[in-house]
Amino acid sequence: MSSQESEPLLAARNLSVEMGNVRLLDDVSINLLSGTVTCLLGPNGAGKSTLLRVLSGALASSRGGVQFNGRPLDQWEPDDLARARAVLSQSTTLGFAFSVVEVVALGRSPHVRQSSAVLDRQVIEAALVAADVAHLADRRYPTLSGGEQQRVQLARVLAQLMDGSGDVSGRLLMLDEPTASLDLAHQQQVLAIARDFSKAGGTILAVLHDLNLAASVADHVCLLKGGHLVTSGRPEEVLIPQMIEDVFAIRTAVLDHPGQAIPLVVTLPASNEDPPSMLTSRSILN
Repeated sequence: MSSQESEPLLAARNLSVEMGNVRLLDDVSINLLSGTVTCLLGPNGAGKSTLLRVLSGALASSRGGVQFNGRPLDQWEPDDLARARAVLSQSTTLGFAFSVVEVVALGRSPHVRQSSAVLDRQVIEAALVAADVAHLADRRYPTLSGGEQQRVQLARVLAQLMDGSGDVSGRLLMLDEPTASLDLAHQQQVLAIARDFSKAGGTILAVLHDLNLAASVADHVCLLKGGHLVTSGRPEEVLIPQMIEDVFAIRTAVLDHPGQAIPLVVTLPASNEDPPSMLTSRSILN
């Protein structure tokens, strides 16, 4: 067993989260290895975003624990953790009409005592280019479309983790549905950024809904349902028709991708034995 396999960058053990009488996560364990992309998949309400919040330190678990770089997450100083771990949320609201470059510059806040104005400027410019928003640098953030705002936020978290050297070893970037508001071209661009980040030594954890996008970028996928980790492994091991039907309640065929050595998931029509849809011609007429 290699040191990379035996010493994950982040290790979570037996995580459970309860709110009132509802258990949002139930005994979930997960490892994130350096230099890899891991995708969390599952239907709505499966616990994906809750798990990401626990792993990021934004939400305390009811039971279990998380270690990041060999240290319990709750023992990290906030600025130290912010320099090593960044989170791109599903949506971010700003109360002020900052320019795009000012929003991206917020990512440099944890580095205020360890950086310089010259280095900050270099990192911000590199992040703007990486997220394809350099041409928007002087625009006011509220004037942007939802997809443009999401790409600006991506640039911000990249600026938070970059140090100008190109080496992001020991850094963890968490992405919560990063492609949800993006067009097809920018979906592929975000995934390319994730892959490049991992190739540079960083670690990616992404919540995705699209199984084919996950298959195209992930080294490792985790399927969640009802707060449970159903299974995990390489995309070709996990994304198989029976497993997909068990988790998502939909019939699929899994084919060989015509351009890559990855699975291609195709949804199939419901069979005659499936329960009828609640939306029928009679319900429409009545």
